[in-house]
Amino acid sequence: MAKPSERLQALGLKLPPPPKPVAAYVPAVRHGDVLMLSGQVPVKDGQVQYIGQVGAARSVEEAQAAARLCTLNALAVGADAVGGIDNIARVLKVVVYVAAAVGFTEPHLVANGASELLVEIFGEAGKHARAAVGVAELPLGSTVEIDITFAAKP
Repeated sequence: MAKPSERLQALGLKLPPPPKPVAAYVPAVRHGDVLMLSGQVPVKDGQVQYIGQVGAARSVEEAQAAARLCTLNALAVGADAVGGIDNIARVLKVVVYVAAAVGFTEPHLVANGASELLVEIFGEAGKHARAAVGVAELPLGSTVEIDITFAAKP
């Protein structure tokens, strides 16, 4: 079985530098083998890449791409906190917040952008509990925000 770092490379993906907090919080908190991350938005090079509500300004496919970018940012934070992506033992839970226009009832489809990527990278250890929640607005106007809890290797 390939390591997460090898799967990431095989997918042609690289982890970005871990995004810096933009308010009064820390990027991650570890307690024993549980690693809880602060929410991640679709930031690249310091700029939010996807702004606006799904069902109005953004399509489901664009929101799924935003969810993938959020996930890569979360993986960068997690890897930084535990000394590398290969020290993440499994994905425990993913919460996906979707900026949703009135009447948009498919945040679960947006969340698949994150869930499918995690399974591609971690295999069975990437399968996780999940919640997908439609909300009116997200920080910085973001289309998606993702909150992940990992189990870290000792």
